[in-house]
This record gives sequence, C-alpha cells and structure tokens, in this order.
Amino acid sequence: MSGKKKVIVFTTGGTIAMKYDPKVNGLVPAVSGEDLAAAVPGLDKVADVEVREFSNIASPGMTPEMMFQLSKMINEALESEEVAGAVVTHGTDTVEETSYMLDLLHKGEKPVVLTAAMRGAGDTSPDGPANIYCAVKTAASKEARGKGVMVLLNETIHAAGQVRKTHSANPATFASPWWGPIGYCDVDRVVFRREPLNRQTFAPEALTARVDIVPAQTGIGRDYIDYAVAKGCKGIIVEGFGRGNIPPMMVEGIKDATDKGVVVVITTRTHGGRPYQVYAYPGSVTDSRNKGAIRGGETSAAKARLKLMVILSEKPELAGNREELEKLMDV
Repeated sequence: MSGKKKVIVFTTGGTIAMKYDPKVNGLVPAVSGEDLAAAVPGLDKVADVEVREFSNIASPGMTPEMMFQLSKMINEALESEEVAGAVVTHGTDTVEETSYMLDLLHKGEKPVVLTAAMRGAGDTSPDGPANIYCAVKTAASKEARGKGVMVLLNETIHAAGQVRKTHSANPATFASPWWGPIGYCDVDRVVFRREPLNRQTFAPEALTARVDIVPAQTGIGRDYIDYAVAKGCKGIIVEGFGRGNIPPMMVEGIKDATDKGVVVVITTRTHGGRPYQVYAYPGSVTDSRNKGAIRGGETSAAKARLKLMVILSEKPELAGNREELEKLMDV
C-alpha cells in the first residue's frame, strides 16, 4: 500500500494540451491527459495520480454548463476517502471563470487546484509540466485543505475569486490585483500566507437561469439591455466605469428590465474596488439603484455573471428580493 496521497487530475484541454500543427500553422489540441501526466518528471513521487479526461478543447469553448458538469464530477470524486484533492488542467483564457464557478459549487475541505500553460506542449520551453507538478503537490498537501478552489501557475497560488489573467502572452500573466496570491509552491513544501476570505457556496440542481453581460461604452444607449431582456435573460450584468457609473442613456433600459423582473447588477471594469453610490448624477450608481439595479461587489463582470446564474438557478425567488440578493452579490 503506497504512503502517497491520491490526487485525481481532470483534463479539459487548453494550451497545456496543444502542439503546433504545420498544416494549420498554429497550436491545436493534440495531447491526451495520460500524455500530460507522463511528461511531468517526478510526478509519481508527489502523489498517486489518476487522470480522468473531461474534454480536450480550447478554453474559449468552455461553457457554464460544462463547468457545472465538471463540478459534479469533481465533487463526486472527492467523496472517496482515499482521494486527497483534485487538479484540473485548463486553458488560460477562461480558467478564472471555470475556477470561480467550481469554487461557488465546491463541497467540503479538500482542495481543488486549476493549472494551465501559456506555452504549448511542443514549445521549446513549455511551462505546463512544472505547473502540473506544483498543482498536484498543492492538491496533495494538508496545508491546502479548506482553501477552496485555487489557480496555480509559475509556482504561485491564487484564490479563484480574486485571480485575473493580466497579459495576453506573458507566462507570468496571472495575478490577484490589489490582494496578491495566497501562497506558493516551494521546493520542500507548499506555503500559504493568507486565507481566501468571504467564499460563498451554492447547490443548484441545474443551471436554469440565463445571465448576460452588457459593458458600458461611451455613447451607448439601452439597445443591448433590451436585447438581453427580449432573449429571456433572468439577469443582466452591467459592467460600468470606475465606481460603476454608466452612460445616462442606459438607465431607462435598466428600469424597464427590472420592472419586468429581470435582475440587473452593476459591476466595475476596474481590477479593484466595488461599485457604490458616491455620485448622484444621471448614470451614476445612485441613479441605477433608484431604477432597480443592485451592486455587484468586487468580482469581475465575468465572475458576477456566473454567481448570479448560480444563485437564480438555485433560488429564483430571490429575483424579487432585491435587498437579500444585493447582500449575496456585494461581497
């Protein structure tokens, strides 16, 4: 009987599982989950690893429904007493969304670590193997218990609710603006320096609520809000400027949407801070809230969308309880 802990690695695709194809002059999905694990020197010394292939797609193809199904698979796997934690290999483009969705749905104390790569498996200096090694090491560590879902690249560990991709190409792309990482993977052990605070978890039976994002743009009107309502959205995330302020022409669209029972949440496009009713001019958060919108807290628009989708799928009645819903969103 091995003394090593068991870690399940779920593979989803992404650059980490791609190689250059001269026929199309670009990276394409080409590496299986087993091949990924086999390419990591010393991985067998860190944990007993079992690989389960969920998908092999580029991460822009990941959907909330796929994230939901992946969460169910992970939670089921972690019910086994012999499993210490789970790792998910993923594309970098949407790993912040998938990690956050998994965190919202995560059960128990066992760690889930998402990792990725900015360079393909066939590149001269691929970063995937080292990232997988550190992710498995973290998932197997007792120090990672109770930290929820994390994202790990370049030996640096981020909380799912705070991590952002900040550069289109640099391997050091992931950061947690204004907060910083929660820990790092060192040679001898995994080190944590803070806890991810204010985590929230939910348990919908299925994803039933459609939620769209409408970004504020200079000179924009209400058209996209009206379109989202017409398409049957249960919620709309409005990504505002600065403190959450938006062009005045959008506000009447917000009023009509909320009058029809559609939840409208104001977020900010900035990487730090939260929307708040500091100003009182047309298009300010004060104005939007007077027309029925609620504040979205510190999360990005992309993450606020997933959270509202989960909340309204589990408790659709909260659409009519603005005060309670704002407490859940403005965290």
